[in-house]
Amino acid sequence: MRISSATSFAAAAALGLTLLAAPAGAADGSGVGPASPWDSVHDALRSGMRDYNAGDKLAAVRALEYAAVQGDALARWKLGRMYAAGDGVPHDDLKAFEYFSKIVDHHAEQASDAMSAGVVANAFVSLGAYFLEGIPGSYVRQNPVRAHEMFFYAASWFGDANAQYNLARLYLDGNGVPLDARMAARWLNSAAEKGHVAAQAVLGHMLVTGDGVPRQRPLGLMWLTLARDAADPARDAWIADLYDRAVAGASASDRQGALAYLERHLQTDR
Repeated sequence: MRISSATSFAAAAALGLTLLAAPAGAADGSGVGPASPWDSVHDALRSGMRDYNAGDKLAAVRALEYAAVQGDALARWKLGRMYAAGDGVPHDDLKAFEYFSKIVDHHAEQASDAMSAGVVANAFVSLGAYFLEGIPGSYVRQNPVRAHEMFFYAASWFGDANAQYNLARLYLDGNGVPLDARMAARWLNSAAEKGHVAAQAVLGHMLVTGDGVPRQRPLGLMWLTLARDAADPARDAWIADLYDRAVAGASASDRQGALAYLERHLQTDR
């Protein structure tokens, strides 16, 4: 289910998205002078990714920083992910936040079907996650309302499944928004249709139990079956647990209905 009322960039600006840039004097992670061994931004980006894949992350950072200073969204995103994970660089959530902020500030109007749309959407989701928790010892404070703004933009404008799932969790918890299980289910359904495993599991559980939504056990079993089959057993034991409990309480009619739903769903995906 794609959300038809996608927010515009003007609406995003009204929400304050253009205020995400780091304060004056904040580090931008560049340190790159005018002289460059690369012929172009594209050359620097390609060199950085090649060095990264070869394991030379120090050289990768130099090349990616050059491309990032020139405004390349993919370079900024890769550096953000590296600093967020401490991948070849010291772990630094504030630097990651600032790289993601630059992407949001300069690429929020990116067409939803553009090649870099996934990178921009992920930057919004990453910022939303930082706003949920805040960054200790920095100017980034815990702000679930801002987190909602980030998730909502990526969920509606880009149709990003991770954003849709995170948005649903806010509505389920009443975190930064009013508690609203039906709204949560709508966003979970959007993400589940895109194959988001956690969304499929949570939606399936809600439908099986009737938790905040009308009970639809066969449909819930279908989503839980899809989630169980795609889940990582070592990491997603909670999904298998939800599935096992749902099956244990299901009638023969429920199982038959779930199978019928599953067959239709798989035919639609072909």
